[in-house]
Amino acid sequence: MSMTATTPAPALLRDRLARARAAAHAAGIDALVVAPGTDLTYLIGGTGHSFERLTCLVVADETVLVVPKLEAPGYAGLPTADLGVRVATWVDGENPYAMVADLLGPATQVAVGDMLPALHTLALRDALPTARQVLAGPVLSELRMRKDAAEIAGLRTAGAAIDRVHARMGEWLRAGRTEREVGADIAAAIIAEGHISVEFVIVGSGPNGASPHHELSDRVIEAGDVVVIDIGGLVAEGYNSDSTRVYAVGEPRDADVLDTYAVLQQAQRAAVDFVKPGVTAEQVDAAARGVIADAGFGEYFIHRTGHGIGLDVHEDPYIVAGNDLVLEAGMAFSIEPGIYQPGRWGARIEDIVVVTETGVESLNNRPHDLVVLPA
Repeated sequence: MSMTATTPAPALLRDRLARARAAAHAAGIDALVVAPGTDLTYLIGGTGHSFERLTCLVVADETVLVVPKLEAPGYAGLPTADLGVRVATWVDGENPYAMVADLLGPATQVAVGDMLPALHTLALRDALPTARQVLAGPVLSELRMRKDAAEIAGLRTAGAAIDRVHARMGEWLRAGRTEREVGADIAAAIIAEGHISVEFVIVGSGPNGASPHHELSDRVIEAGDVVVIDIGGLVAEGYNSDSTRVYAVGEPRDADVLDTYAVLQQAQRAAVDFVKPGVTAEQVDAAARGVIADAGFGEYFIHRTGHGIGLDVHEDPYIVAGNDLVLEAGMAFSIEPGIYQPGRWGARIEDIVVVTETGVESLNNRPHDLVVLPA
C-alpha cells in the first residue's frame, strides 16, 4: 500500500496563507507565485509536481490555484474551498501565463517561487513586462523556519524513528558486506521503523567516510574500518529525519581514531550546548569550529555546522559562518560537525535540535560514542 503525508488541518493552513499574504504585503510584494513543492505543501497541504505545463498558487488579494485541467484531479483532495482558494484550470492551447497576468492586473512586484522552473519564470516575465520579479523564498522561509507545535511534533516523530534505525545497525554492518548491501538493509529499516519514504542513505566506509556526501558503492567493508552512516526519511506528518552516527567494524585499524573522534564529540556537544534564543547561527557554527580548529583539525572540517530541516531535508536556517540570523524558539536544524582525512577515514556526528524558549531540545537521542561492532 502506498503511503502519503497527511494534510494539515484547514485552520492551520488558513493561518499560514494569511501570514504569507501579510508578509508579502509588508515587503512591498503584490503577489506570490508559488511553485509545486514544499512551499505549496506548507500553504495548502499538497506538493504537486512541476512539468512543462504551468501549475502555481497565486497568493494576492485573491488566492488562486492555477492548474492544467488534466492535472486537476490530483489536487481534488485538498481543502481548497475551506481555504478560500479558487481553482482555475486551463487546457492545452490556452495561455496560462496570460491567465496569471489577468489575475494580477497592474502588479509592480511579483515574487516567484525559488524552485519555479526557468521555463515558467521567463514566460511569466514576458506576460508581466512591467512587473519586477523577485524571489519568494525570503518571504516564505521567514515563515517556514519558525516551526509551530504540530511541526515540532512531526520532527520529534521523525527523530525517534531514525534513532530506531541506528539502534539496529549491528544487524547489517559487518566486514565482508558491501556498502550497497548495507544501504539496502538500512533503507528497508527506515520504512519499517515508521517513515513513509527514504530520502537518503550514506554508508561511507574506510576512506569513503572522508567524503561527506559519499554515494553507496560496491566497496567491501573491512575489519578495522570506521564507517559514517548518515540516513533520513519522511514521516507521515510530512517532516524529515536526518541523523549521522559513526561505527567501527571491530577495533579501528588507525591509532588516531579514538583521540580524533573525542575532539569531534566535544565540538558537537559545544555547539548543541550553545544553542538558545538570542545567539546567532554563525556563533553556533563557531562553537563547533573552534574546538576542531584548536585541536589542529580545522582544515578537515569542510562544511557548515548545520542546516534547517522540516518539510525539506535542507532549508533555512543554515548554521554557517556569515549568517547573523538571531535564533528564535521554534527554529529546527542539524548540528553536524565533521572531521574528514582524505584517503584515510572520516567522521561526523549529527543531531536535529530545536530552539526552545529557554535553550535547546535534541530530537535525536542515540549515544554519541563511537560504536564498535563485531567484525
